[in-house]
Order: sequence, then C-alpha cells, then structure tokens
Amino acid sequence: MPRTVHIIGAGLAGLAAAVKLAPSLGAAVVVHEATAYPGGRCRSYFDRSIGMTIDNGNHLVLSGNRSVVGFAEAIGSAARLMGPQHAEFAFVDLASSERWTLRMNDGLPWWIFDKKRRVPGTRLGEYLRLIKLLRVAADAPVGDVIDCSGPLYHRLVHPLLLAALNIEPRQGSAALASAVVRETLAAGGLACRPLIARDGLGPALVEPALQYLRERNAEVRLDHELRALRFAEGRVDALDFGAETVTLGADDAVILAVPHYAAAALVPDLQVPQGHRAIANAHFRIEVPPSLPPMLGLINATTEWIFAFAGRLSVTISNADRLMDVPRAMLAQTIWREVSRATGIAAELPPWQIVRERRATFAATPEENAKRPGVQTPWDNLVLAGDWTATGLPATLESAVRSGNRAAEVVMVGNKV
Repeated sequence: MPRTVHIIGAGLAGLAAAVKLAPSLGAAVVVHEATAYPGGRCRSYFDRSIGMTIDNGNHLVLSGNRSVVGFAEAIGSAARLMGPQHAEFAFVDLASSERWTLRMNDGLPWWIFDKKRRVPGTRLGEYLRLIKLLRVAADAPVGDVIDCSGPLYHRLVHPLLLAALNIEPRQGSAALASAVVRETLAAGGLACRPLIARDGLGPALVEPALQYLRERNAEVRLDHELRALRFAEGRVDALDFGAETVTLGADDAVILAVPHYAAAALVPDLQVPQGHRAIANAHFRIEVPPSLPPMLGLINATTEWIFAFAGRLSVTISNADRLMDVPRAMLAQTIWREVSRATGIAAELPPWQIVRERRATFAATPEENAKRPGVQTPWDNLVLAGDWTATGLPATLESAVRSGNRAAEVVMVGNKV
C-alpha cells in the first residue's frame, strides 16, 4: 500500500501542508474536511442578502508575510494578491476629520525622520521609543513595554496591533507584537506593502490550491468529518469518520489542522488556548468611487478598516466581543454612517450583510500564548497545524500557512513520506 498522509481540515493551514507535501515522491495526500466548503475562515461564498460573492472575513496580507506569499507563488496565484508598488496606508480620523496617507520608504524606515512623512501630530521620539518592542520578555503584555498613549499610539500603533493581535493591544502579548513589528514595520516599506485579494480569498488562495492538489493526484474529501482518533502503541492507528473507519498503515501520518477547540476534543490531554476573541465584518453592495483607496483605516470610530472591492465595500472590526449581541440592523446602520462619512458616499443604507465570528482567534495575551502547543505530539505519527499552534505569530493567515508548512516538514523529516 502507498504511504499516506491524512490531513484533517481544509482551512489554510491544512491546504498549505497539502501543497507542501503533494509533490513529494511516494506520498499519497488525502485532505478530509468536515464541511462542504474548503478554506475555513479564508473562503468566499455567494451571499443572497446582497446578491454577490463575499469573503467570510477580510484578511490583509503584507508583502513581508513570506509564507503566504510563498504559498500563493507555489499555487500560481501570486498575481491575485494586489497592492501598491510601495507601502501606503490611508487614514481618516472621524473625530477631527483629518486625513493622511502614511508612505513608507522601501528600505530601512528613515521616513520617521521626515516630519512631512510622519503621522500628523507625532514626534520622532515616539517612534524611537518603539525600539523597546524589538526585544521583549515572553510573559510581558504590550502595555508593560511601551507607552500606550499619545498620537503615534492612537493613530498608528493601536490600529495596526489591534488588527494583528485581535485584542486590545495593551493587554496583548508583547512577544507576538514584537514578531509582527520585526517582520514588517522594522524591516522597511518593502515588507509592509498591503496585498489584498481583490477578487476574493477563494479565487486567490483556496481554489488555486485545490486545483494544484488535483493536478498532483491529492484527494480532497468534503463533508467528511472526523469523529475520533484511535490510538494504540504510541501512535494513531485509525481515523473514525462515523460511517467509515480508516486504518492507518505503519508509515502513514496524520496532520491535524482543525480549530483549537476541535483539536482539544480529539487529542487526549492536549493543552490549547482557552480564551478567544471575536471579529465582526460588514459588507455593503454599492458603487465604489474610483478615488477611494483600496484600504482605509478609521480612527475614533467603531469601524476600523474599510476595504474597497468592485461593487462592494467591506468593513473589519477586531476584538469585537462587545458587538456580538448588538442587533444586526442596528450594527449595520452604525457602521454605514461611519463608512459614509469616511468615504463621502452620501447614500442611504445599501444592501448589507453582517458576518460575526465569536471564536475568530485565540486571545493573544501572554498567558494564552504560552498555552499554544508545538507542532509535534507524543504520538509518533500525529502532528499539529493551525494558527493557534506555537508559530511565534498571532492568529493570522501568515501564522496558518507557516504552521502548515512546518507540519509538512516534520512529517517529511520523520520519514513518513
């Protein structure tokens, strides 16, 4: 029988692992997905409420996210992640009505020394004090490392770290914030170019991955939910899918790439983060002015980021636990009033959809970050993948792909393929 790697979960972590393994000689790759839709939180679907295809969540990729960019290159879809030639971030402060665009130079961040290029109202000393974030203790929150006040914090650091950590930054893990800053802001503008899947996450990352796998004879089984892992003699020896049980061969391996709460239910004594944070997204079907930037950050608003697509505006709000029980129509009206002010679109509430996810990410505190397991487990042929594993990054697309790559490498090095 051929050696087989079973990947449980067709989210981005599972797909990344499959893409990494599929070209391996002598390996059969089978991806099992519990739902009818691959992609997990990174997928597109047709929404009847607004009559168009939307993403279930807005995800920003930066050019310094080398794992996501490499994944897109591997599956031939890098051109679908589009952005400006240089790092640019447009902002509007709804309290003061100020507008500005932060333009970073391509190399090391000398732009902070140019008053005209800095965020309005900020001083050089505020930027230099951020150096403290480059080396931090593993158990320190951001609020113990930097001053979480002042114009620079409120107008740049807070919105960027909030989007990356999905938690109030001062409470968040300084180690995770440090990793984000080191790989992007501190690396210069070439690592900070915003890349957006303008045609949708599905066409950019999911559908090309599925096509890549089909062309390499990897199997993707949808509506195939794993009910239990069967263990014997220090390894997984069977996969229980309810109506079907798959017995594993001596050289077969399993990559478990499911959400952390699902992994904890499948693997005995597995420690995983317990806390979580929500994300809210809103989508509005409306004609988008050509002058509107692809991405616009809002300060002093409920809305945090506006993404402009063809015929649609999408909004993302991180750390959104407070919004989970707000009536949908009320939330849509609140967000649209802010979007209208920020974009200058004077229109009544257009067709809309609200997408809320209560357990979007683990809570990126130092305590919860310390609970993230590594890729390897006590069972010889079982490894873990997912943005909740110990990738050194918060729960982002980059973290998910990096975890999938690492799981595949462990399987290959372990002579399972």
